[in-house]
Amino acid sequence: MKIAVLSGKGGTGKTTVSASLAASIDGCQYVDCDVEEPNGAIFLKPDITQSISVNVPVPEVDASKCNGCGNCGKACQFHAIAVIKGKVLLFPEICHHCGACLIACPQGAIHEVDRTIGVIEISNSNTFLQGRLNIGEPISIPIIRELKKRLRNDVAVVLDCSPGASCTVVQSVDGCDYCILVTEPTPFGLHDLKIAVQLIKKMGIPFGVVVNKATADNGSIQEYCAENYIEVLMEIPFSQEIAQAYSNGILPVQNNEQWKQKFAELYQKVERGAVK
Repeated sequence: MKIAVLSGKGGTGKTTVSASLAASIDGCQYVDCDVEEPNGAIFLKPDITQSISVNVPVPEVDASKCNGCGNCGKACQFHAIAVIKGKVLLFPEICHHCGACLIACPQGAIHEVDRTIGVIEISNSNTFLQGRLNIGEPISIPIIRELKKRLRNDVAVVLDCSPGASCTVVQSVDGCDYCILVTEPTPFGLHDLKIAVQLIKKMGIPFGVVVNKATADNGSIQEYCAENYIEVLMEIPFSQEIAQAYSNGILPVQNNEQWKQKFAELYQKVERGAVK
């Protein structure tokens, strides 16, 4: 069973939920798909034994064959190629690796070379994976694809997705059996929760909501979920004790047996929701 944990915005506690859930499931595989800033390892403390570079193909021009016709620049929809006064300028950081420029070049002057954009890291037991995008790189989807090639089918898998509702989230969530949407009881939290709900509904994946930093006056989230027949799976209270432990790299489930039981019950709810 593959469970994606996501949030419409950053700072809601997505990693708190995903890492706590993974720590409460025996033999679970945790996959940190938030490749721009992975931090699940801070709490789960995996033994990383393998690091694999992630490469993407980018164009390179053979000046001896190029006649400066400009067809490659016209074919590139992402403006990664510009032809100025017959000279081809390449911008590999914004290349989407589609290969259109190779097809468009009548002289066969373009070929592809590998370019490293980041790494994926794997624990010794293959229960922890994370991707890490190199600083300055704008496109993270190839790293997420490499992570998802290594998902296990014999255990539960928890995918910690990046915040928001961008294409990186879509790539992470695609193929999952259930989504947990983490939100907070604020106007911004509700606004971005609605965006995440629209995305997951469009993808046709069962989902439920976890309210983090819950207070006595978080009725707006509850009302929205009730009006839209969305199950609230769990509430995590606004707690100084939890916040202090988290700031020291300690999850709620790691120093409180009651929270471990609650997250085990959360997993049971997810299992039931995924088969509806």
